Formats: sequence, C-alpha cells, structure tokens
Amino acid sequence: MPLVSSTPLLEAARAQGYGIAAFNIHTLEMLQAVVEAAEETQSPLILQSTVGTVKHLGADYIAAAAQTAAARVRVPIALHLDHCTDFDTIIQCIRAGYTSVMIDASMHPFEENVRQTRRVVDIAKAVGVNVEAELGKVGGVEDEIVVAEHEALMADPDECVRFVELTGVPTLAPAIGTAHGIYKGEPKIDFDRIARIAGKLSLPLVLHGGSGIPEEQVKRCISLGMAKMNIATEIRIVFSDAIKSVFAEHPAENDPRKYMIPAKQAVKAAAMDKMRMAGCAGRASDWK
Repeated sequence: MPLVSSTPLLEAARAQGYGIAAFNIHTLEMLQAVVEAAEETQSPLILQSTVGTVKHLGADYIAAAAQTAAARVRVPIALHLDHCTDFDTIIQCIRAGYTSVMIDASMHPFEENVRQTRRVVDIAKAVGVNVEAELGKVGGVEDEIVVAEHEALMADPDECVRFVELTGVPTLAPAIGTAHGIYKGEPKIDFDRIARIAGKLSLPLVLHGGSGIPEEQVKRCISLGMAKMNIATEIRIVFSDAIKSVFAEHPAENDPRKYMIPAKQAVKAAAMDKMRMAGCAGRASDWK
C-alpha cells in the first residue's frame, strides 16, 4: 500500500492503548530491516529520518525507498521527519513524499514555539501530513541538537493544553524525563506527569528517547497515553556491532553484502522486539 499519514495510525493506537514503534533509519538495509520486521509481526510502522540523514541521503531518495518498501507489504507505513528546526527542510520533505514531520521549536520561548508550530500545521494539514511538536526539552543529543541535563525542562500539563489549542498540532512530544541516546543509569521518567498530560489531552503523545528504556517502563508509559515510541541509538548500535563482528572474524572482507546482511538481520530482530514491547505487533489490521 502507499505511505500513509501517521495521524490515523497514532489515533488508533492512543484509543486502543498500544504504542507504535518509530525507527530512525540511516541506510537502505536499516529501512528494509524494520519494514520486514513490521510485515512479519503485522505491525503498523513509522519510518523516521533525522535532518542529518536527509542531508546525507536526500529527501527524495529516502521517500522513494520508503514508498517502494510500503508498496511491497500489507502493513501501513508512515514516513516521518524527526526533530527538524528548519522550515525549508520541512517543506522539502513534504514535497518529496514524507507523510509526517516534526517541527522542533522547543528551544524557543512558548510564544515562538506556538508561532512556528502553527505555521507548519497550517501547511501540513492542507496536504494530509501529520505534524509532531515538542514542549519542554528532551535531554541528550539528536544530530546537532544538544540539550544538557540541567536544561532538560519538563512539560507543564496546563501549558500542553494551551499549546495544542493554539497550534492545532495533532501529535505532541512532551518532555517527561526521557533522554536521547543510551541511558547511563535508570531513566527518571515522570509517570505522574504523563498521566496528568494524558488526562487533559486525548491526542496521541510521543515518547522520545525510547532506546534503552526498560520494558516495564515502556509499557507503563504506553498505558498512560504514549502512542508512539522513538528508537534511534539502540538500532544504530545493533547495526554497527554486527558489522564490527564480521570484521573481527574476517578483517580482509571487502564484500559489503557479507557484513550488511548480518547487520540487517540484527536490526530486524531488535525491531521486532521493540514492536512487541510497544504492543503494536498484530495491530496492522486496526488501520483502515
């Protein structure tokens, strides 16, 4: 089937109490791996690319590969631009065929975040593209965006309501204590804050920094209203470690297929685990 907007996928997930795993992909093999995982587990899927990956591969290449993959399977797939601060890049990706975009203006004062988000929502909604925005700051590193731990501000529930009312954004990523990258210790997730935000808003909430969160915490976040879980660092590590293992055993190997195939298989296995953890396995038929 063709690529779809993530809005109905996430609305169904929020309404029925499961999450959809969203994977940042950087190579064709990573894209193929998570799509095969979705088909095998019958999971709705969100493919994601960072701005850095768009610059590296090209929005048109990424969209064409995603469209080809979606046409080969019977599960719904959306293509999302993650953590973008640049309006022109967002427009470029929408024109290329992305079905979801994130405008990240969370580093600005509330009023400026509202202004930038509203601008993107007005354009994207007209062409059926989902928009994600962030309120508060998620710590860690995402491409060139770095948020120090002491600067990671939690989202205020009442401010979340006001933000959604002023922007009309259909999906929201509130800062609730997660971080980008791999956690050095136990994540300090504010579950009460998630519950309070979800109690005030019925739209799908997004869990950023999903790599390395213990399964019981992931499931608790989803049960409270998180409908999308972002995974990036974890599958990059799995992919890279598989390649390193091949070269450790065969240092003279020069056939990319010999190390890309194991890397792809490793990502596929990891993606399937995340899909089951989020509860979206077997849920592809929920979307009509």
